[in-house]
Amino acid sequence: MVAAVPGVTRVVGAASGEEALTRWPVERPSLVIMDVRMPGIGGVEAARRLLARHPEANVLMATMAEDGDGVARAVASGARGYVVKDVSREELATAVLQALQDVSRRRGAGGRARAALSGRAPVLTEREQQVLVGMSRGRSNAEIGRELFLSEDTVKTHARRLFRKLEAADRAQAVAVGFRWGLVR
Repeated sequence: MVAAVPGVTRVVGAASGEEALTRWPVERPSLVIMDVRMPGIGGVEAARRLLARHPEANVLMATMAEDGDGVARAVASGARGYVVKDVSREELATAVLQALQDVSRRRGAGGRARAALSGRAPVLTEREQQVLVGMSRGRSNAEIGRELFLSEDTVKTHARRLFRKLEAADRAQAVAVGFRWGLVR
């Protein structure tokens, strides 16, 4: 599915976390999609080690919906976000294109995104915080609305404000930034 995404010129695979760590410095891929539960040291630990050694790596985690803790740990280590394994072709293409665009923006902005994380954490309203937590748990806007007794449109309004404050382009990036700032656990 990744090979069919416009702009993707090459797709390589790794059978284990150790192999991914060994191949990254040689291959230097624009994007790594790391399975949370891969053989060997596992995807979460492999992502942590890869990002510790090569902070410029662009990692997107792939997970089953019920593995939120693994994704949270990987995102806290620097992964850009996640996709659920049963994602549609269109959703995967969007996530891949977004991650690749983020790489281009970061390179073009001279690392502005990293610099933004060195300042103070954004101040979120209580509702924005609740919406972010819902997103981090994989809930849809409608599900978040039901939990908070809000309309879906109101949740979308809070999400848009949240995206602006976190300088995030989408839900996955907002959750990733939220984990990095410690706004969600």
